[in-house]
Amino acid sequence: MKPLNILVIHGPNLNLLGSREPEHYGRENLAGINQSLISLGDSLACSVTTFQSNHEGELVDRVHQAVGSADGIVINPAAYTHTSVALRDALLGCHIPFIEVHLSNVHSREAFRHRSLLVDVAVGVIAGFGPDSYTLALRGLCNFLRSRQGNHS
Repeated sequence: MKPLNILVIHGPNLNLLGSREPEHYGRENLAGINQSLISLGDSLACSVTTFQSNHEGELVDRVHQAVGSADGIVINPAAYTHTSVALRDALLGCHIPFIEVHLSNVHSREAFRHRSLLVDVAVGVIAGFGPDSYTLALRGLCNFLRSRQGNHS
């Protein structure tokens, strides 16, 4: 089985996890989530690299940099879910399969959070399971990518 390289991208304000609105986002901090993903990746024969930025252009640049090195992306675009055509275009232009992730159930929150500019081009979307949203996405993406490897072997 070929090892997979997965990039996990965290969008704006996720560096505040653990203290920011814990009723929506939980009490686990970003470092803990990243460590859980790296450990899970090891058990799934996936190398996990993480990246967080509060800046749209840096997120776009990181997607571009993933071409040729990442087999897939798990992304929590946070507020950029609803606003960033640039991030959507980067993900489309780079042709890297990705899963959109949200800690909270965005569909049970304010109406403006119900619209995603990425949902129709993502492999899948996982929302509402707190930090488990990320681990579910990583498992799902690895399974998806391996099923494609099997079809192209």
